Amino acid sequence: MIWNGLPAIRKEIAESMINNFGLTQKETAEMLGITPAAVCQYVSRKRGKIDIIDEHLIEEINISAERIVKEDGATLLTETCRICRILKSSDMFSLLIESNVIQK
Repeated sequence: MIWNGLPAIRKEIAESMINNFGLTQKETAEMLGITPAAVCQYVSRKRGKIDIIDEHLIEEINISAERIVKEDGATLLTETCRICRILKSSDMFSLLIESNVIQK
């Protein structure tokens, strides 16, 4: 999960912020508390290579991105933890580890 799952979640949040809210990579990095280089690596798929294809999970990630953009007190850490709890409660967590089920 640490090597594949967390980077995939962070990548999807960053991409949502850029694609759905029109932020630049620099603005996204500042809001997430990471470097612009890290956002560039997520966008170019050098980091977070797994694609999340589960529709419910994508919806939740978009909610997380919106919370961060609207500065609802949400941070990358709190929203990543929220997504991990959703994965764990829905059994996707174990499927991810066993078979990369969220991978394209």
